This record gives sequence, C-alpha cells and structure tokens, in this order.
Amino acid sequence: MTLLWILLATTIAGVGSVLVAALLTGGVMQRYTQGMLSFAAGALLSTAFLHLLPEALEAGGDAHHLLAWLLGGLVFFFVLDKAELYHHGHEHGHDHGHDHDHGHDHSHGAAHHNGGAALAIQVPGASNANAGAPTAEVNLKSGSWVVILGDSVHAFGDGILIATAFLADWHLGVLVTLAVAAHEVPHHMGDLAVVRVIAQSARVAVMRVSMAGAVTALGGLVGYMFLAKVTSFLPVVLMPASSSFIYVALADLIPQLQQHHGSRQTVSQLVWLGLGIVVILVASGAAHSH
Repeated sequence: MTLLWILLATTIAGVGSVLVAALLTGGVMQRYTQGMLSFAAGALLSTAFLHLLPEALEAGGDAHHLLAWLLGGLVFFFVLDKAELYHHGHEHGHDHGHDHDHGHDHSHGAAHHNGGAALAIQVPGASNANAGAPTAEVNLKSGSWVVILGDSVHAFGDGILIATAFLADWHLGVLVTLAVAAHEVPHHMGDLAVVRVIAQSARVAVMRVSMAGAVTALGGLVGYMFLAKVTSFLPVVLMPASSSFIYVALADLIPQLQQHHGSRQTVSQLVWLGLGIVVILVASGAAHSH
C-alpha cells in the first residue's frame, strides 16, 4: 500500500505539476510567478525545519551525527550546483535581463544551464547589438533535451525524497509531496517557456517536460526498493533530504527574489512566503487529525 501511495504522490508532484504549470503559463497568471517562487520557498523551509528535521531527530540516532549529515548534504548540493547538475533555476522563464544581467543586451529571452549548456533565443523586437548574428548559440533541437536532462536529474532526487518521507510517516509524505509540487510548478512554467520556443509547439513542450517529471516516479520506486529493507537508515536519509529543500530555498529561490528591491514587491514576497508556511502548517494539522 505504501508503494502505491509513493507512486501516486510522485506522479502528482512530477507530472501533475507540469500540467498545472501549463494551465498557469501565459496571461494574467504570469504576473504571480515571483509570488509563487516566494510561496515555494516558504513551503520548502517550513517542511524542512518543522517536519523533516524533527522527524529525523525523533526517529533516533545521535543529533550531532545527524546534523553532520545535514551539513554534508548542503555541501553536496552546492558541489552539484557548481557542476550544473542540480541547478533548479526558475529565472529562464522571466525577463531576467532587466533583473540581474544589466551588462548584457536583451537578445536572450530565455536561458537555461541545467545541463551545462546555454540557450540564447532571439526575442522579436528586442535590441541586438550584433545584428545579423545567429539567434541561437547552440542547436535548438538538441537544446530542449538539455533542459529535459537537467530536470530529470532533479526529478529523480525528488522521487527518492518523497519515498523516504512516506516510509518515515504517511503524513510527512503528504507534506513533502505538497512542498515538492509547490516549487516544481513555477520551475516548470519556466521550462515550458523555454521548450515551447525551441519546439515551436505548446503540446510538444508539455509532453517533453512531462517526460522529465515522470522520472520522479522512477526515483520514488528506486527509493522504496532500497529504503523499505533498511528502515534504520531513514533518519540519516531524511537529513540530506532536508538539506535539499533548504538548499533550493536559500540558494536558488530566495536569491532570485532579492533581485527586486521595491518596497511593494518586498511586502508581496513576504506575504507569499508566509502563505507558503501557513499552507504547510494547515496541511500538517489536517493530516494529523485523520
């Protein structure tokens, strides 16, 4: 029964989040993308500090030993990020040329380096100091698969994380699934924007990003197969799982939000951040009441 819940949860978090992102992409909802990033940061931090870490410490084991695993996990994800194997940036779906790249022209409306390669796509009407230059720095057809590959690596890790949470506690599994989905939706909105330009088809973009999302279920299956037999390792595994949430929130999401300095934007970000925390707290109370 636990495996069934894991597969269902990983499918919702992986593929379901892509479908939700597709529905929200475009129109008025794009105004709220920064708010959704704040919401995701709040949800991730709340889940990590109020649920994953306490669950690991209460499950047994030396606190110093477990916190050493937490530190090691943060360093590990930093190294992966530097190697561009774990970067979970959301900026490729935004007009980041105005936000944090003032030294460049705006000829690149979308950029992504999940897989170690950059895409530069000409935006109609944008200024371009190098008139007549190629509009893409890499082959666009293969470029979309760079996005998919990078997403698949992260999705696999998310699947293992969800499986770990369900094996530790059913309620924790639900909360982790909610937190994963919360930060996957704005991320997939950016992916869809990039892949749609490359593939020149919204349907193809959704299909390709969904392929990466489906890897979440594979990660859940692998996590279940290994951890169900060695439950004594669950507290240890929960620590790097927590570090994953903390790293994504503090090293990826929040730095992007800090690029907007207006007081109105700051208040909006704080409201969305608080909303993410509150939603996890309410969901936690509802889950434990059943």
